[in-house]
Amino acid sequence: MFTNCPIKLEHFFTATRNTDLATFHPALHQALAQHYEQSSHGRTTQWNHVLELLPKLDNSHYCFDQNSISVTTLAKIDLDSFKYNLKALTPWRKGPWNLLGVRIDSEWQSDWKWRRLQLHITPLQGRRVLDVGTGNGYFLYRMLGDGATSALGIDPNRLFLYQFQAIQNLLPANNAHMLPLCSEHLPPFNYFDSVFSLGVLYHRRAPLNHISELLSFLRPGGELVLETLVVPGTDDTILIPGDRYASMANVWFLPSPIALENMLRRLGLVNVRIVDINQTQICEQRSTEWMPFHSLPQFLHPDNKNMTSEGYPAPRRAIAIGIKPG
Repeated sequence: MFTNCPIKLEHFFTATRNTDLATFHPALHQALAQHYEQSSHGRTTQWNHVLELLPKLDNSHYCFDQNSISVTTLAKIDLDSFKYNLKALTPWRKGPWNLLGVRIDSEWQSDWKWRRLQLHITPLQGRRVLDVGTGNGYFLYRMLGDGATSALGIDPNRLFLYQFQAIQNLLPANNAHMLPLCSEHLPPFNYFDSVFSLGVLYHRRAPLNHISELLSFLRPGGELVLETLVVPGTDDTILIPGDRYASMANVWFLPSPIALENMLRRLGLVNVRIVDINQTQICEQRSTEWMPFHSLPQFLHPDNKNMTSEGYPAPRRAIAIGIKPG
């Protein structure tokens, strides 16, 4: 299976063949055939070469429960070549990472977001987790570090898949998995104990449909953790940017926190609450050696950091939690 694909995905199917997810293997194979196998990226050859050059380790040690995901080894590694090859997978959006002594200072200090939600969610010990829009998988490892039995991430971005695979090649076998799909490609699992959607909703033209998809992945009684951009306002406040928002063309829908809660309740979630609202600071999202392109400092108004370059309220993120009825 997947003979034409540069990165093989059979480990996920092998690891889940004795679970209820096996029922959905045919549907997932079909989705991957349509959305992964039959397309490629212009940098595929370069990225394949990078994976060949990066070490594959059998005896590494790791730490998933600290701010920076770390992997260490006693094996002798040419750190200069290792860093050079990791940089060929730039930009690194989520992190930070410390891989065999090479510190990857990613665009996002993703550990800040994890700390903001960590104390409010149902403890992940023994839970099966799905992370929609997982990026390179940083949060998957944090979820395993907090005791999740398995953590599946989905993201259609090919570069993120290569970054994830590069890290997996440094680690012993573990229960983090990634499938290069979008949420609309997935079947209604009704399986996961916790579903995360962090920084996805505002990219959706039909946000209610996205929330409904997320609910279909949860088992009855499961928990949805949703983080998205919001704007100040009342229960009838929703911002639809005229063109771009913070230089992003794919931002469609920014509700007020109250409107967001109402959306979740209208779709059937119970025990809905906003647990955090935080205006993104330029020390949390910024350009680095590992993400050298424009970032939040360039997206804000030069004379007023509380406004975007277009004149909208600066990025403010809310974390909402709710339960799928049993």
